Amino acid sequence: QVQLVESGGGLVQAGGSLRLSCAASGRTFVRYTVGWFRQAPGKEREFVAGITWRTGITYYDDSVKGRFTISRDNAKNMIYLQMDSLRPEDTAVYYCAAEQGATDRTRYGYSYWGQGTQVTVSS
Repeated sequence: QVQLVESGGGLVQAGGSLRLSCAASGRTFVRYTVGWFRQAPGKEREFVAGITWRTGITYYDDSVKGRFTISRDNAKNMIYLQMDSLRPEDTAVYYCAAEQGATDRTRYGYSYWGQGTQVTVSS
């Protein structure tokens, strides 16, 4: 059973940085795609960034490109989301998600989810 546990959320001022972590367990993730999503109050859960575990190829939503960086640590089975130049509109609950094989950028393309971690950016 795949388990994903996020950590690292918190309150930060606009322009600041946070690093989210996701601890993955229960599988060998070399054939998985892992993504970060976020959901603000009253809004749909949206794709933020993704990484193909085996190749390390990354991709981002345009709203975070150049500010956020997704990465993984093979030895530790960890996925990270480095968030720089944060804006108030980045405020949301951030979720780590995983899917075996290739997938798309929608929430429906991922079978496994963490519990989420709150990120609040004050202006």
